[in-house]
Amino acid sequence: MQINLTGHHVELTTPLRDYVNNKLERLERHFDHVTNIHVILSVEKLRHKAEATMHVSGGNLFADATEEDMYAAIDALTDKLDRQVKKHKEKITDHHQSEGSIKNHV
Repeated sequence: MQINLTGHHVELTTPLRDYVNNKLERLERHFDHVTNIHVILSVEKLRHKAEATMHVSGGNLFADATEEDMYAAIDALTDKLDRQVKKHKEKITDHHQSEGSIKNHV
């Protein structure tokens, strides 16, 4: 899995980079077929925004989160992506199970 990290009006420090990498590695435990993730961290006045586009087999997942603290925004972002990854994984496994049952009945 490749993680591309971009900062708009924010300096990407090493601790911030490590925090994003550690949080996003958690997503890979749920779903192996993640090819790459593009994360954009931005600051506008007092709003810290984190958004990510995740390329997975079968499509792309997008999430964003806005908080007063950058670390809280990253946490909220990973929670949203985590739910989407689980839902995407269920969709894929459901399709494969239904295909097998159709073949058995024919």
